[in-house]
Amino acid sequence: MLGSGAKIRVNRPKKDNILLEFSMTPISKGESVSKYVARSLEVIDKSGLDYRVNPMGTVIEGEWDEVFYLVKKCYERMKRDCDRISTVIKVDYRKGEKGRITAKIESLEKRLKKKLKK
Repeated sequence: MLGSGAKIRVNRPKKDNILLEFSMTPISKGESVSKYVARSLEVIDKSGLDYRVNPMGTVIEGEWDEVFYLVKKCYERMKRDCDRISTVIKVDYRKGEKGRITAKIESLEKRLKKKLKK
């Protein structure tokens, strides 16, 4: 029997991370949709997952279920006042450690022997 201060160590399988890049755009909301994108970024930022914004979308690193759940939350937020939404999703799975969101760029910079524009 374990005492009240004893800790139980559970061997859980290591979860694989993915990089997911997506863009979600409301259709028929005019030329500038930054107000809608900003709301999605608030959802992403509050998640605690590592992410990077680029001019064409957002890259998120995390476990499969985490990142797809986050995309779903962005969709649910956007559909409140958008009747049509276009979404593009690209996923990169590679067995291994976390931190690929920065490691991929660092690897290229090392190979090129220079810093890339960010």
